[in-house]
Amino acid sequence: MSVVKLIVEYEGTRYVGWQVQPNGPSVQAEIERALATLHEGPRRVTAAGRTDAGVHARGQVVSFPEDHPLPEKAYVRGMNALLPADVAVRAASLEPDGFDARRSARGKRYRYVIENVDTRAPLTRRVAWQIFQPLDVAAMRAAASPLVGRHDFAAFQASDCACAHAVREVRRLEVLGEAGGRIEVVVEATAFVKHMVRNIVGTLVEVGRGKRAAGSIPTLIESRDRTLAGPTAPPQGLCLEEVFY
Repeated sequence: MSVVKLIVEYEGTRYVGWQVQPNGPSVQAEIERALATLHEGPRRVTAAGRTDAGVHARGQVVSFPEDHPLPEKAYVRGMNALLPADVAVRAASLEPDGFDARRSARGKRYRYVIENVDTRAPLTRRVAWQIFQPLDVAAMRAAASPLVGRHDFAAFQASDCACAHAVREVRRLEVLGEAGGRIEVVVEATAFVKHMVRNIVGTLVEVGRGKRAAGSIPTLIESRDRTLAGPTAPPQGLCLEEVFY
């Protein structure tokens, strides 16, 4: 049996997240609704990651088994004709039997955008965290460095995370840009615990605001105590950029 792989982009503002939920519209529901129309029957899909409410994606990966797959172009053109304007299929391919968007993934890259501006900027309010106080970006970079590598990220894990443990390997963590403009936090890891990127960003912003010493991060990691880390950064600045296989 073939497996259809889709690369999906979406602006997550009006969704309760990727996963189907009873309390509002989800990206998964939109994808499955379009597929049901194309195939004239229900299809259940698996995603590489369950993005939260308000979080965006440029490179979400979706897969589902299919006995009689359509031509690859039909998934792109056909689904985009059926999907709402804030969701799109960017590419489609056929993968070997056994491919699974989640289980086959070897890593993901997220990008978190901060607009460090003097006053509110309406055009970026849905895709960035707007912070009006100047941030010490050099201190944020220094604080980010100890987070690279294999650690127990329990201090950056949501309290309701269902993962068996919080040990993850961060391959890349960069703070790009300068104070008074666009700052981007790029995080690439083998896997993530719930809210890990947003909690890392919230902690780095505390460093940038002078509320936390850059050198305190190793001790914070060792504590494994979520209450000692910074607040969870708001969802709109986060985007799932790419999934690696």
